[in-house]
Amino acid sequence: MKFRIRYGLQAVFRRIHINRQYKDRLFRMAFRRKRELLDLYNAVNGTEYTNVDDLTVITIDDVIYLGMKNDIAFLIGCDMNLYEHQSSWNPNMPLRGLLYFADMLRGYIEKNGLDIYSSGKIKLPVPRYIIFYNGTREAPDKSEMRLSDSFMEYAGEAALECRAVLLNINKGHNKKIMDKCKRLSDYAYFIQAVRDYAVKEPSLEKAVSLAVEECIEKDILADILRKNRAEVMNVVLTSYNVKQHNQTLKREGREEGIRAMVEVCRELDIPDAIIKEKLKEKFNLNDMDADRMLDN
Repeated sequence: MKFRIRYGLQAVFRRIHINRQYKDRLFRMAFRRKRELLDLYNAVNGTEYTNVDDLTVITIDDVIYLGMKNDIAFLIGCDMNLYEHQSSWNPNMPLRGLLYFADMLRGYIEKNGLDIYSSGKIKLPVPRYIIFYNGTREAPDKSEMRLSDSFMEYAGEAALECRAVLLNINKGHNKKIMDKCKRLSDYAYFIQAVRDYAVKEPSLEKAVSLAVEECIEKDILADILRKNRAEVMNVVLTSYNVKQHNQTLKREGREEGIRAMVEVCRELDIPDAIIKEKLKEKFNLNDMDADRMLDN
């Protein structure tokens, strides 16, 4: 069996590394209240919901299968919405979405006392998957990612599909959505302000501080930045030696590819003993490292 593993390296942002998780956390902070989340939903879908009680948050804190957490999930009308933020390009988002939706639908079935073994058809909410992207890679305003693009072979209609709509929320993109949702526009402004100051300032801490001050002065995410200034600063600032950081990214990218291979092999019911020999052969691992990758 021939395995082809695709993995890439995330670019180092100029001379320093900005902790990518800060954007994820800030995104959740920006839309943790129902009012802002409802505004975002209306902007994305062209709807006019006004009652926040129409929205039920069902965000998963921890998906046991992979230990993953999603950003925002909620029910409104007939829609089960999954909103994910990404600051780095990840072609595996449809796969993650499939796992999230499976878990959310399981919870929905249990909460509503539905019986999947009954003779009647169960009515389910419609999954809607939106990825808000603001990394540095060029991307159109709107694009699609499909689970089927990751299948080893694709002939005819597959049993599973998960479609993710990717929206570029960098400053200057998706103006119609931004105009309708000030919170999202403010979020994009803050991220760009951090990037702009990072070019000018020798100290990243100074750059972030100036971005925070500018946004507070202009009433951009001011409620979050005033109350959580220290938290925002802490999660943004992660100083790296560039050489060390590059080495870390290479190691993490390689291990990500190995883990993907292990997962695929196990889904095909290939015994661990055979997988281990493949790891040693393909990646030149010793017994200890191969065992570690199997345990992860």
